Amino acid sequence: MEKFITHTGTGVPLWASNVDTDQIIPARYLKSVKRTGFAEGLFSNWRSDSTFVLNQEQFKDGSVLFAGRDFGTGSSREHAVWALREYGFKAVFSSRFADIFRGNSGKSGLLTGLMEQEDIELIWKQLEAGETQVTVDLEARTVQVGENTYSFDIDDYTRWRLMEGLDDIGITLRNEEAITSFEHSRASFKPAVHAD
Repeated sequence: MEKFITHTGTGVPLWASNVDTDQIIPARYLKSVKRTGFAEGLFSNWRSDSTFVLNQEQFKDGSVLFAGRDFGTGSSREHAVWALREYGFKAVFSSRFADIFRGNSGKSGLLTGLMEQEDIELIWKQLEAGETQVTVDLEARTVQVGENTYSFDIDDYTRWRLMEGLDDIGITLRNEEAITSFEHSRASFKPAVHAD
């Protein structure tokens, strides 16, 4: 997983609340447990509408999503996070996320920042007015849109994981030397995972 310190990209205003994981990626796209091949399914029911935000030229290459309340509700499918990441999103901001979605996001390298709904709505207006360049600073916990700087919340542990670029396997591998030492010191009749 790559480290996330700062990111500058195109902001996308998703003027929708209560966006569940089936709206993020419909179940018909869930045919794999690999983390690839899901970008096509991202918001596919909405992308068939030519006026949908990701079909608009100024937002089609967006990497920072600003959504309404209750983003990522519904089933706990990790595919929703994978679809957002594969499409190119690095961060999603909302005034409220489903807990499981937030957990899955942090483990997969997608920043989910909590912002005041009033700030989200101000950002929507700025983006619609053409101020589409957005800078996310995870260290400072801020989002810069035009001349305005907004704060967001993220728990310290997830922030640390993202800044260090550590998924669950990466966290485990930080202890690789101790794990290897333990495995080599186990009695030979016990199960082992080392290759020699």
